[in-house]
Amino acid sequence: MIKPLKSLYLNKQFFIVLFSLAVLFVVSYFFQELFGVAKLLFYLLLVFLIFDIFLLYRNKTGIQAQRILPEKLSNGDDNSIEIKVVNRFQFKTSVKIIDELPIQWQIRDFKIEAILNASEEKKFTYQVRPTERGEYHFGNLNIFSSTVLGLVARKQQFSAEAMVPNYPSFLQLKKYDFIAFTNRLKLFGLKKIRRIGHTMEFEQIKDYTSGDDVRNINWKATAKRNSLMVNQFQDEKSQPVYSVIDKGRVMKMPFNQLSLLDYAINATLVISNIVLKKHDKAGMFTFSRKVEDRVIAQRRSAQMHLILETLYNVETDFSESDFSRLYVDVKRHIKQRSLLLLFTNFETMDALHRQLSYLQAINKTHLLVVIFFENTELKSFMHKKATTTHQVFEKTIAEKFIYEKKLIVNELHKYGIQSILTAPENLTVNTINKYLEIKARGLL
Repeated sequence: MIKPLKSLYLNKQFFIVLFSLAVLFVVSYFFQELFGVAKLLFYLLLVFLIFDIFLLYRNKTGIQAQRILPEKLSNGDDNSIEIKVVNRFQFKTSVKIIDELPIQWQIRDFKIEAILNASEEKKFTYQVRPTERGEYHFGNLNIFSSTVLGLVARKQQFSAEAMVPNYPSFLQLKKYDFIAFTNRLKLFGLKKIRRIGHTMEFEQIKDYTSGDDVRNINWKATAKRNSLMVNQFQDEKSQPVYSVIDKGRVMKMPFNQLSLLDYAINATLVISNIVLKKHDKAGMFTFSRKVEDRVIAQRRSAQMHLILETLYNVETDFSESDFSRLYVDVKRHIKQRSLLLLFTNFETMDALHRQLSYLQAINKTHLLVVIFFENTELKSFMHKKATTTHQVFEKTIAEKFIYEKKLIVNELHKYGIQSILTAPENLTVNTINKYLEIKARGLL
């Protein structure tokens, strides 16, 4: 009998009834004729309480529950978690589901309430949005079941402890993998750029698939096979494309709960996939005090898996990034002219000028694109109406910083360095557009 009591909880309804009886007993002190009624109601409450407990513990199985987790979480995206609950009681049951979520989310009031008919099975799905890469540990799954009376609840705890790794946004990768090769690019912010000045060589004749250029239809082969056939071409030479991620302290700044570093990591994963699909070589590395996490640009089948696993372990070291070390490493290890997509952040012209000589030196032998971020919080602050002198002063300072970002773009352009100034949430789309533009113009 001790074991069931450990899992027995008194519901709010019980305390409401008990409080009402207590009030009735107090009133009966002044009106003696009510004392017998109060006493009778108290005994009835005890009977209903015992009956309620009997119903809940008569069936040993009670409620069965299972949490269904994905193999891995996608950072910065909404991920679905599913809970399956089966009512083994032979009566309608109220259930309250309390899931012990990972500590990273700091959610302590999560619960799902529902009513299940006898022998009914239900699936409940909820969304979680992780914002830190790493391991997410789920605890136990707790189910509180009650009868129609609702006086007490039986707690059942299911040992569902599990660890799920949170990887860079592979959901975003799948999304852009699809749209980058369809004719609906504009719906997702991608520009359709006409390719100029390129040289292509014939590769093979293949069956027509959705997204192929209709101008490449081979009518002779189509007539022979009685199905649409197209000529497939490829670039004369695959070009190396490196994503270079600054993991210094400037990339730790958070926007919408996600750090600039994680925005850059998610964009790197997507652009690497696009690069490989476009028959170029994808690679990456990070730098701060030294160059690390190097993946040589190649087109092998396991390249995306290698890049994903490398990105999973990238962390900032909160140091001042050494651009001189970056220049020396690029000169020593990257011999073939390559496209370097440098994810970093410059807040002021002074910050740019300290590194400009190294950026110029890199741009002499490679095609460098400097990608840095708008401060979206300052932009939203600018649109607020200033009513006091202090607010006018703050708004002026905000305008100065925003204008300085535009000056940085002009300064880079003056020295022949391409750049992208983007809001963090538009980073992936703008990076893809720049890569497609470079391919179309034959700059590499």
